[in-house]
Amino acid sequence: MARAIVAVSITPIGTGETSVSRFVAEAERVLARHPSIRVRLDPMFTNMEGELAEIFDAILEMEEAVAAAGAARISTVIKIDDRRDHPHAMEEKIKVVEEHLRAATEK
Repeated sequence: MARAIVAVSITPIGTGETSVSRFVAEAERVLARHPSIRVRLDPMFTNMEGELAEIFDAILEMEEAVAAAGAARISTVIKIDDRRDHPHAMEEKIKVVEEHLRAATEK
C-alpha cells in the first residue's frame, strides 16, 4: 500500500472552554503509540505521513482520546494526499514549492 500524507484537525465542541490545547495534547499523545507514522504538529493541523490504514486507525484513537478528555461532540477535518505514482514525503512537497519560488525570483 502506498504511503499517504494526511492533515487532520480534531476540534472538541461543548467543552465550555475556548482553548483546545489540552485536547490537542491528548490527541497528539495517541500518535506516540504509532511510531511508523511521521508526525508534524502545525498551528491548525497535525500532518501525518504513513500507511493510510494506520493513519485512519490513529485518527479514530485520537477522536476517542479527545472524547475521553471531556468533549461531548467532536468535529474532524481530514485532508488526504494519496499519491500512488511517486513516493513523496512532507519535506519534499515543501522543497518543490520553494524551488518554484526561487526560480520565479531569479527571472
